[in-house]
Order: sequence, then structure tokens, then C-alpha cells
Amino acid sequence: MLRRLGVCAIALLAVTALAPAARAVPRPRAPGAFVALSSVDPTIIQEMRYITPHDFVGEPVDGYRQPLCILTRPAAQALHRAQVGLLRRGYSLKVYDCYRPQRAVDHFVRWAKDLDDERMKAEFYPRVDKSRLFADGYIAEKSGHSRGSTMDLTIVKLPALPTRPYHPGDPLVPCYAPRGERFPDNSVDMGTGFDCFDTLAHTDDPRVQGAQRANRQFLKSSLEAQGFVNLPEEWWHFTYQPERFPDTYFDFPVAWRSVAGH
Repeated sequence: MLRRLGVCAIALLAVTALAPAARAVPRPRAPGAFVALSSVDPTIIQEMRYITPHDFVGEPVDGYRQPLCILTRPAAQALHRAQVGLLRRGYSLKVYDCYRPQRAVDHFVRWAKDLDDERMKAEFYPRVDKSRLFADGYIAEKSGHSRGSTMDLTIVKLPALPTRPYHPGDPLVPCYAPRGERFPDNSVDMGTGFDCFDTLAHTDDPRVQGAQRANRQFLKSSLEAQGFVNLPEEWWHFTYQPERFPDTYFDFPVAWRSVAGH
């Protein structure tokens, strides 16, 4: 009996040792409910910021492999409906960020805790002490973007002019400076640049008036008509509701292979 138990134990150990080699762990992929926005509406302009060094951390962000907007299909279809209406009026949507993997959010958190890294402060948070980014709500350990129905976007007057690339080391100008002074963007003037950590970026800040306020309301009304809800603290931030995954934070990379074949 002991001999048979010993043989069985050896056999079990052999199977266990072979199992990891025989069982390939697949790379994380998006669920079938996710799509590339370009497959639903190729006319929406994409300027995906976090794969570039022109963001508040000053470098490409973890998890962004390709300049690609990925969303849940209902959110992408709702954006398409908004785009159809805007095209008729001579405008286009432009997305800066869509689905955001959890590893990217983790990158933001690590950066925010490193108080010595302020290489992009002069543009993105000139009036905010970096030690206040968590308390003031600019950085959090979870993001609605990771659920797939939230995106950051703006409106561009057609025909769209090219936006010059950012080169590390370029002079930095506050994101709330007059349009002619801050980093150029081919969007309509919203009063601040994208990802401006400042109260002037609040959608209905009373200091923002005239054409800038009208442009924010134009974006907001165009998207609200299709089921989107704006985050009041960020004129560019919208979530399609009802969300397809209201309680799930995904971590597959932003890459074509994440959605290929769906």
C-alpha cells in the first residue's frame, strides 16, 4: 500500500511539474462588448495623449501600446450618433483618451506620490501643489475610464488643422493661458487645455464666458442628447449611461490585439 502511494505521489508531482509548461497563460484581452472606436466611426478624430510624452506625467503611460480608442460598443455607438449631428454642422469630435487600463491608473498613482517629479507642472498644474493631487480629486486609485464607457474628448471645427507634435523640453505654458499662448490644439477654444488641473476646467466655472463657455455647452449638449453625463470638474470628461460594466475595472492593454477578432 505504501509503495502504491509513493508511486501515485511521484506521478502527481510529475504532472504538477509539467502543468505550467503545458498551460500557456493567455495575454489579457477585452471582453466581446469592447470595440475599437474606429470600427464604429472612423470619422472621429483620435489624438490619444497617454501614449505620448505630452501628458501630466511627461512620458508614455503604462498600458498604452498603440494610439487607439477602445470603448464598450454602446458607448462607441452613442459617440457615432453624436458625431453624425456634429458633422452636419461642420464639426467633429476628437478623443484624447477612452478606455484606460488599471495599470495606467497605477502609473498615475505612483507618479503623484513622487513629489520630486514636477517636470510637467508648469503646463498641467501650475497653481496646484502636487501634494494635494489626491485630496483635491485630480488623481485617484480607480478610474471610470477602466470600465470602458468613459472618454475624454473635445470638438474640432472642420476642416481639421494639424496639431504640431510636442517634443520633450519644449517650453511649457499654463494650460489656462490664452489660446494663442498655450500649447496649440486644433479644437475649438474651451478656455483651458485638456487635463488642466485647475478649477477653470470645471465645466460651468463662472469665470469662463463668451465663446469658450458656448463651446463647452455645445460639446455638453451634443453628448447629453445621446446619453452621456459630464463630470462637472472636467469639461472634457463624459460617461455613457447606463454603463455596460458599472463595477468592473479592466486591465487589458490599449492595443489592436486586445479587440481584434471581436
